[in-house]
Amino acid sequence: MTVPGRRAVAFGVAVAVAAVLTGCGSAERSSAKAAAEPELRVTGAYMPAPVTDAMAAGFFVVRNSGGADTLLSVRSDLANQVTMHSTKDGVMQEQKTFSVPAGGTLNFESGGSHLMFEKLTHKPKQGEKVTVELRFRKAGRIDVQLPVKPPTYNPKSGR
Repeated sequence: MTVPGRRAVAFGVAVAVAAVLTGCGSAERSSAKAAAEPELRVTGAYMPAPVTDAMAAGFFVVRNSGGADTLLSVRSDLANQVTMHSTKDGVMQEQKTFSVPAGGTLNFESGGSHLMFEKLTHKPKQGEKVTVELRFRKAGRIDVQLPVKPPTYNPKSGR
């Protein structure tokens, strides 16, 4: 091998090492972001006015600009029991927790994940606000006001 050939090999090795180190740096930044404190903001909260006095649903979006977190529980004075559900392929299933990804969102929306309020203490009417306590593993407690909307309310159209 000639001297210029050795330089080319050395240069190639240096480029490969730099690429690996760059990849490691971005992996470290990703894991640092996941380990960072969550920065949660709840938006779009609402409750369709229930049609019966036994049960109601609740919806909202959790936006997270920080590290990952987990929604552990939900509570409200409106109901003796508030549970969290996911819906997949039209099948509703109770979930004990929901992940809130780092830099991502958790959506509770009609036809998808949602809250179920069971054994209502009263039937809320359109225009009322229902207070809900969300409990997160890292962020702790966040209180949210769910305005009661018409039973057929669609947040995309605002009606």
